[in-house]
Amino acid sequence: MDELLREAFRATAYHVNLDTLTWATIRIDLPLPAELMAAVGARPWAFITAWNPQARRRAAADNIAAQQALLAALQDLPDVSVYPAIGVGSSGWIEPSLFVIGADTAVMDPLAKLHRQLAYVHGHADRAAHLRELE
Repeated sequence: MDELLREAFRATAYHVNLDTLTWATIRIDLPLPAELMAAVGARPWAFITAWNPQARRRAAADNIAAQQALLAALQDLPDVSVYPAIGVGSSGWIEPSLFVIGADTAVMDPLAKLHRQLAYVHGHADRAAHLRELE
């Protein structure tokens, strides 16, 4: 991943929808907001999408189908909770996403690679959010 794209990931606001009124924002290299820490507890978490593989725009219908497949795979995992989310880049790049609680990198890496993602955001409990690059 080139430095410009890495910086775009780092500048993105990762918004998680916890319920109809509550949103929380994740920033790379910072700990989770209190609302998310309460939901995560001591478990691993990830912020992931199946949209726009390799950071290249593609048709909405293809993105939606891939996101549905990712969601279905996550919902089949035991002891995993999934929340709707959206990544909003400083350049206007927006991607519907998923916030996943209870799946570690051993589970998330293959899913991200299957959907040809360059990276995703992850962490564990109260540790800082980390950009996990896959190439």
